Amino acid sequence: MATDAPPPSKTQARLPSTEEFVAVQESAEFGELRRSYRSFAFPLTVAFIAWYLLYVLLSNYAGGFMGTKLFGNVNVALLFGVAQFATTFLIAWWYSRHAAAKLDPQAEAIKSRMEGGA
Repeated sequence: MATDAPPPSKTQARLPSTEEFVAVQESAEFGELRRSYRSFAFPLTVAFIAWYLLYVLLSNYAGGFMGTKLFGNVNVALLFGVAQFATTFLIAWWYSRHAAAKLDPQAEAIKSRMEGGA
């Protein structure tokens, strides 16, 4: 199987010092990267957990509602269960787009500056 990736470099990559890591961690650029990640990940995580707990609680305490037939043999519980999978994939896709557009370019800039010693 052929790849387009070049072979690994024989030269040893420069490792940043502890002081350089601390300086980057305290930089405004790293703070912005962290804010971008947190402002996306935390609200979605809370929303998804709430959505999942709603499903569990309704399954346990609202059996009549969850057993309501919508069409054929499809009831509310089945629809909610399938929606759990759909929202999982939707969130993963949405995060992938967010990371590619916002997080990856910021992280790559920080990484290249750290490895280049600039």
